[in-house]
Amino acid sequence: MSSTAAVAGEGAAPALSALAFFFVMTAYYIIRPVRDQLSGAVGSQSLPLFYGVVFALMLLLAPLFGMLVARFARRRLLLWSYSFFIACLLAFVPAFVWQDRIGARELGVVFFAWVSVFNLFVVSLFWSVMADIFSSARARQVFSLIALGGMAGAIFGPLLTRALVYWVGVAPLLVASALALTAALALLLRLTAHHESRNAGWDAGAAIGGSLWAGIRELWSRPFLRLMAFMMLLGDGIGTLAYALVADYAKAHLADTVARTEFYNDLDLATNTLGVLLQLSMTRWLLVRFGPGWGLVLPAVVNVALLIAVAIVGHGQLVLFGMVVPMLAVMMVTTRGFAYGMTKPAVDALYTRVPRETRYKGKNFVETAVWRFGDLVVTSAVSGLRAVGIGVAGLAVAGTGVALAATWVSTHAGWSPDLAPEDPPSA
Repeated sequence: MSSTAAVAGEGAAPALSALAFFFVMTAYYIIRPVRDQLSGAVGSQSLPLFYGVVFALMLLLAPLFGMLVARFARRRLLLWSYSFFIACLLAFVPAFVWQDRIGARELGVVFFAWVSVFNLFVVSLFWSVMADIFSSARARQVFSLIALGGMAGAIFGPLLTRALVYWVGVAPLLVASALALTAALALLLRLTAHHESRNAGWDAGAAIGGSLWAGIRELWSRPFLRLMAFMMLLGDGIGTLAYALVADYAKAHLADTVARTEFYNDLDLATNTLGVLLQLSMTRWLLVRFGPGWGLVLPAVVNVALLIAVAIVGHGQLVLFGMVVPMLAVMMVTTRGFAYGMTKPAVDALYTRVPRETRYKGKNFVETAVWRFGDLVVTSAVSGLRAVGIGVAGLAVAGTGVALAATWVSTHAGWSPDLAPEDPPSA
């Protein structure tokens, strides 16, 4: 391959990656409001059941994912994993057509669990591949731009859902999601094929090998991965607390399915718009100028400030841009916006500085089983504290302590001693 073609291919990779992530997030956000309105229908008391099912699935699927990573080359792993979820989306279509016959609660538990697995595995695998394709220095330059493509999909998905649901109903939305995921798969296969052709002497396209339990073993053997697990538990605890409190708000104030779906859809739009603004104004500059560690610390500090505000305001409302908005919704939008728009690109940039087995197996275990274990613990704790009379203010005070701990862990995770040295920035 000529040097000109190589440079052109290198320059196209970030754009193709961003487009692939656009389709991944479009596929997810088409179906997400359907899932979230189910939690709004039942309130936070049923969330431990939902997340308990998800956590059990993660424990079953983590070794399966490890086996696939150990035995299959990257392109085959992508093809089989994404094709599986595409097939599942299509299989759910008749289930939603026959929803009245199946029962909304039964279908709701299954679909909530499946969408959570879909999100974690599809997105985690995407970023593992990105950490393979780009070097550490290149990642600091392009990961925020790739994430921006995903945020565009996260805005387009809810807009498309809002436009289609009144015309075609719920079941055909799953077909639209499957088509978007198919487009993402095609782009990722093209990216990996191009990368392997430019690095013919490198084994990035080969199977990673190793034990199917390596993800769990890596968690105990690598200080960086342990810190990431603790950060995931603590940081996700804040997000899950916000989710539980908003679920109670939706149950109390929104009586029908359409209203709840629109409410959660609007939260998604606001969250992802904030994420895009962060990507355009701050995230890339922060990662390139000061390093990805600060992309972990700043959102943790923002969470502390938000929880203090919730402890003071409680169920109160704010007037923003001429609209009356519940403080709980502001908390949920802001915590998620910073998580998607800053923390996630920073985390994925750090994973470029660990071995490939850690990128795939260790990272996946943290972002699946550890994450959902945190969801189960937090929602169970919220239900327990609610049962003994602790209100929103008391929960926010407890959450402030968790956010302070997350800030401390973030200051260590971003500069863990077992991370490989950062590549010098390219000119």
